Amino acid sequence: MSVPEHVAIILDGNGRWAKAKGLPRTAGHTAGAKNVEVVAEAAYNMGVKYLTLYAFSTENWNRPEEEVKALMTLLESYLKNCLKTAKKNNMRIRVIGDISRLEPSLQDKIIKLEEESTNYTGLNLTIAINYGSRDEMVRGMKRLYEDIADGKITKDDITEQTFGKYLDTWDLPDPDLMIRTSGEQRLSNYLLWQLAYAEFYFTPVPWPDFHESELREAIEAYENRDRRYGKV
Repeated sequence: MSVPEHVAIILDGNGRWAKAKGLPRTAGHTAGAKNVEVVAEAAYNMGVKYLTLYAFSTENWNRPEEEVKALMTLLESYLKNCLKTAKKNNMRIRVIGDISRLEPSLQDKIIKLEEESTNYTGLNLTIAINYGSRDEMVRGMKRLYEDIADGKITKDDITEQTFGKYLDTWDLPDPDLMIRTSGEQRLSNYLLWQLAYAEFYFTPVPWPDFHESELREAIEAYENRDRRYGKV
């Protein structure tokens, strides 16, 4: 199997999964959080080196207040447990997005998790929290402007590679495969710069039901495509 080095996934369908079972939306988010470890382990066993998951977008703040609170509580609980999971699985964790809007306790857990897992050599798991690609690029351009103003670089130094270093994913390879669960076929402001040459795979399976067999099916579909990297 020709396995993609980097897989990015939009975790969609938690609420619809819960509704179909007559459960509150929060139950779907809880089930989705539990599924992260399942898919991460499956991806690593298949040979994937980098896995990036869209957990909470900048637009998700517009959801009902109670749902947002429940999501934040769930994220904090997940990140706390993730310390043990990362150590057990030798898994490096990164978080991308603007974490400054998050509660200080959640920011502290993110920093601790990144620091304690930095030397782990297994799967590189990146979690996008309060992430939006347009916001990421605006933040990156502001830092680029500051470096130009400080004389660290000049206008002529700016290339695609240079700009990429100002993005949240500066130390990650671009994704080879993007998967979105639950049937929607749009990017929803996710990794717009980084997905320029990625293959897209859309599945009707909601995220809580997306397990090893579904991941393998997505990778097999990727394997069967003609990867020409921008050539006509």
